[in-house]
Order: sequence, then C-alpha cells, then structure tokens
Amino acid sequence: MAHQTEMTPRLLDYVRNTSLRDDDILSGLREETSELPGGESLQVMAEEGQLLALLAQLSGARSVLEVGTFTGYSTLCMARALPPEGRIVTCDITDRWADIGVPYWKRAGVRDRIELRVGDATETLSELVDKGEENRFDMVFIDADKKNYPVYYEHAVSLVRSGGLVVVDNTLLSGRVADEGAQDPDTVAIRELNATLHGDERVDVSLLTMADGITLARKR
Repeated sequence: MAHQTEMTPRLLDYVRNTSLRDDDILSGLREETSELPGGESLQVMAEEGQLLALLAQLSGARSVLEVGTFTGYSTLCMARALPPEGRIVTCDITDRWADIGVPYWKRAGVRDRIELRVGDATETLSELVDKGEENRFDMVFIDADKKNYPVYYEHAVSLVRSGGLVVVDNTLLSGRVADEGAQDPDTVAIRELNATLHGDERVDVSLLTMADGITLARKR
C-alpha cells in the first residue's frame, strides 16, 4: 500500500523549484506580508495560492467569494485567474491589512475585479443571501476566524452554484483536530465542520493533506 510521502525541507524545495511559477508581484506581496506580526503564519503558502488560481480556472470561475482577505495574496492569485469581466468579492473585518495588497492588485492589473467588503463576515454573507446572490458564485474560499467556519460553510453552500467549488483552508489545524485533548473553540469548530463535510450529501468532498489541510467540496 502506498503511503504519504514525508515532505522534508529538501523535498519541499524541490517541489517549489519544479512546480511553483512565481513573479515579482506575488513574491513582493509575500515578502511584505512576512514582515508583519504573524504574517508568515497567516498568509497562504505560495503553492496554495497557485492551486487556488488553478482551481478557479478549472471551475471556469467568473465570480469568486473569499472569506478572509488579510493582505490579499490569495485574492490576487484568484483574481489573476479570472477573465477580464470576472469579479471576486473578498470579506474581512478590517481593511488595515488589505490596504497592503491594493498596490499589488493594481500592478497586476486586477484591481477592478476585486470588491473588498469590510465588516463582520457573517453579516456580509447574510447580506449577499438577502440580496439574491444565492447560487451565483462559481467558487468560494474560506480562510478566516476558525470558530465561525461552520457558519461560513453553510453560507458558502447557499451562495455557490451547483457544480461550483467551496475551498476551506486549515482543516487540519496544525494536527490539533486529531488530538482529543485539544478542546479550544477553534479546534472544536474545525472538527465540527469536518464531520459535517464528511456526511454532507449536498457536496462531493476531499480533504487534501497539503499545507495545513485544504478541503475541496463540490456542490452537487
């Protein structure tokens, strides 16, 4: 039986050297973000950003919803994968960090594709539902405060179209989900979501053991 390959630093370097397609705009935003307190741990890996862009292309996405902007690196990756008339609605509790990404969005020529909504994400998602945006998005990416993941997921399933994709980050939560002694609110919420996803007949699902765990859920 095949087993999971251990991702050593040497092997990870090999993967990056042979797979990652980077440029000055992407690397510049990553480097500026890494200088922030907790910046390296909060932003998605470069490989994950490239995966998100590929998933957007594979799903033929024209409309993307993102829950959790931070400095807008994942936003940038997905926006660049959209057609010129595409749009990405990205939500964050503050524009303090997203403002860092705006110059990079402009340099990449995708600022006009990005709509930043500032405020409580649960309220923003509820407003989208109330305004008739259900079944309108082709792809949803969730990467925000973990305790509200179950709520974000339910909104995402409502807002994404049939055949669309919901991508959830950090579903392994540094391995804490498998530690029965970990009962903090974030871990409990991720466990709850993972259990929901496993039994949710509305979607086809796969949890990828990449980065900190990335779950793909395709709405049936």
